[in-house]
Amino acid sequence: METDPVKGWLQAPLGETPPWLALGLECALAVVLGLVAHSLLLRLMRRMASGFIVARTLVDHGRRPMQFLLPLLFIHIAVDDAPATLLLINPLRHLLSIALLATLTVLCIRLVKGAAEAVIGRYPPETAGDPHARSVHTQTRVLSRTLMTLVGMIGAASILMTFPGVRQIGASLLASAGMAGMAGLVAGIAARPVLGNLIAGLQIALTEPLRIGDMLIVDGESGRVEELTGSYVVVRLWDERRLIVPLEWFIQNPFQNWTRSSSELLGTVFLWVDYAMPLEPLREELQRVCRAAPEWDDRLCLLQVTDASERAMQLRVLLSASDAAQTWDLRCRVREALLAFIQGAYADCLPRQRASFNDTFDHIADAPRAAPAALAGARS
Repeated sequence: METDPVKGWLQAPLGETPPWLALGLECALAVVLGLVAHSLLLRLMRRMASGFIVARTLVDHGRRPMQFLLPLLFIHIAVDDAPATLLLINPLRHLLSIALLATLTVLCIRLVKGAAEAVIGRYPPETAGDPHARSVHTQTRVLSRTLMTLVGMIGAASILMTFPGVRQIGASLLASAGMAGMAGLVAGIAARPVLGNLIAGLQIALTEPLRIGDMLIVDGESGRVEELTGSYVVVRLWDERRLIVPLEWFIQNPFQNWTRSSSELLGTVFLWVDYAMPLEPLREELQRVCRAAPEWDDRLCLLQVTDASERAMQLRVLLSASDAAQTWDLRCRVREALLAFIQGAYADCLPRQRASFNDTFDHIADAPRAAPAALAGARS
C-alpha cells in the first residue's frame, strides 16, 4: 500500500500521539511552513518585479492575502490527510474550504485593485486636466470596480456551493419549471438595478459620455464629476453640494457635458442700453478689459447687437476661456467693467422709459378758452 509522502513527512516526527494532538501539531507545522514559503516567495517576487511598476504594485497588494493563503493551503493538506473518523473533522474541512475560497477571492480583488492603481499612477492628479488622462482614470476605475464586483460574486457563489443544502435547494428549484421560472423572475426583478448599473458602467467606460473631472449640467445643476463608482456618479456642484446620480440615469437621459472634447468654453454677457449708446468706445473698453483679464485665453472677444425693443437695444458679448470656472469669472469681470464704464462715461445711455406729453399740454392750454363757451351753451 502506497503512503502519501506529504502525510508521512508531516506525521513521521509525531509518533503515536493522540489524533487531535497530532493534527494540531501538523497544523502548527503547516502554518510555519506556509509563513516561510510566503517570505521566500515574497522576496523572490519583489526582486523580479523591482524594475516594473505594475508588477511591484501587484506584489504589494497581494502580499497580505498571500500571507494567509499559503498557511491555509498547508493546513488544508494536513487536515485532508487526517482520519475520516476523527471527531468534527468534516466541519473543519468545510470551514477550511470556505476560508481558502474567501482568501482567494480577496487576493483576486486586491490584484485587480493594484492593477487599477498602477495604471492610474501613470497619470497623477496634476495631469487630470488632460482629456486623455481623464479617460484613463474613468475607464480604469469603472472596469476595475466592475471586475471586482464580478470576482466577489463568483467567490460568494463558490462559497455557497460548498453547502450541500444550497445545492439541493438549487437542484430542486431547477427541476421544477414553474418554480424555476418564478425564482428567475423574482431574482431578475431584484437584481435589475444592480445589473442595470453594471451594464451602464461598462457602457460609460467604453463610450465615455462622461469622465472624471468633466463639467456637467444634470437636471439644471452644474458641477464637476468628482467620483465614478460601480453604481453611481458623484457630481460636485458649484456650491460644494454633492449630487449622487445612478449610472443608469446617464444612459437613459440627456445631459450637458461642457468638457467632452476639450475644456475650452465660450461665455456670454448680455447688456441692455439706450439707442444713443455709441458702440465703438464700448468695444474698445471690452478689448482693454479682456487683455487685462488673466482668465481670457486670447481666442474670442466680440461685441454685437443681437436684439432691439421699443425701448432699448440688447448687446451680446462673446468671450472665451480655458475652462468653465475661468469662463464664469471672466463673464463676471467683463460685466462689471462694462457697466462701470457706461455709468461713468455714458450714464445718459442707460435704458430709460420715454413718454410724450405734448398732446396733454395742448388740451390743458385750450381748457380755459373752452370753458366759457361751454358754460354759455349750458345756460342757453
